[in-house]
Amino acid sequence: MYNFAIIGGGIVGLSTGMALRQRYPDASIIVLEKEACIASHQTGRNSGVIHSGIYYPSGSFKAKFTSVGNKSMIDFCRTYDIPHEVCGKVIVATRKKELPLLDNLYQRGLEKKLEVKKISSQEVKEIEPYVNCLAGVYVPTSGIVDYKKVSQKYSELIQEQGGEILLNTKVERIIKNSDSQILETNQGTIKTNFVINCAGLYSDRVAQLAQVDNQVKIVPFRGEYYELIPEKRYLVKNLIYPVPNPDFPFLGVHFTRMIDGSVHAGPNAVLSLKREGYEKTDFNLRDFAEVMTYPGFWKLVAKHADEGIKEMIRSFSKAAFVHSLQQLIPEVTMSDVVVSKSGIRAQALETNGKLVNDFLIIQDTQALHVCNAPSPAATASLEIGKAIVSQIP
Repeated sequence: MYNFAIIGGGIVGLSTGMALRQRYPDASIIVLEKEACIASHQTGRNSGVIHSGIYYPSGSFKAKFTSVGNKSMIDFCRTYDIPHEVCGKVIVATRKKELPLLDNLYQRGLEKKLEVKKISSQEVKEIEPYVNCLAGVYVPTSGIVDYKKVSQKYSELIQEQGGEILLNTKVERIIKNSDSQILETNQGTIKTNFVINCAGLYSDRVAQLAQVDNQVKIVPFRGEYYELIPEKRYLVKNLIYPVPNPDFPFLGVHFTRMIDGSVHAGPNAVLSLKREGYEKTDFNLRDFAEVMTYPGFWKLVAKHADEGIKEMIRSFSKAAFVHSLQQLIPEVTMSDVVVSKSGIRAQALETNGKLVNDFLIIQDTQALHVCNAPSPAATASLEIGKAIVSQIP
């Protein structure tokens, strides 16, 4: 019998395990991960950015956890010698209509007491010489790291402090008793007092196994990336982002220097026909049918049809994708980029077609369900873990 069982060995599940060890040092803790290694999906396939928190509305969990999480993540990396770099980021306006949006973003940064600076196009070029823009905002506290390595350290710390991590272990059924819960897995039965669901792409289904009506459906969006060929990496020094489109819930294609020196360009955001569908041809009938029969999906499509079509065009047309990149760096050509690995964003969607834009944690009897934790969850993972544990009765 365990005191706590965490379902999901991504960065949020592992950070929750660490937070549990800190609050309940004598508790028995187990993390159940269905894959052969930790951090196999969202955590291991993201862009590796340590976000500042500038994008998120004041008062949201994203804003609160990310601004604090930026500092705690950097401190964690320094403490455990995890390769990282606080390299800074420029957010740029390339069209006149984006200038008011850029100013709004700058003001939001000031309101949150972030370190931000409004800069001219010439000052942008002093930071990123090949960027074409009208003006920019410089965010010096943004950085880069390999979140898979961060997760590995989380895992090591949990086990060093007596916690267990079981790989290749998929939870298939949850039986709730008055004083305990039984998790039936493909590797046997686990009995626990308390369950924390951090299953990411499958968090809604795990909640259903626990008979929790979470009122949301996870819709998988694939983010497709290109990568600059080594000879053209000089075009990007660090992180270059466009001004976000306020009518679309994603940040738009951007340039990211990774901690290994490679430069990734993207992502777009297209519906995946499989929850772990990293290739365009990946398909799962259950996953596809769930989305197609969910009323909220069609309401979302109706609201964002124009932008959605543009994203799909970029998915199937390299020329269209490169054209988007040229809005930031005109020198980029078709031959300068090659296809890189994709990632999947587990996005919670309400039945009314509204995307859940903040972290969502649902309380149940002897359980907590993390039903929405997309980007910037990796940056904020230490703070999310603490917040989850603070909600345990």
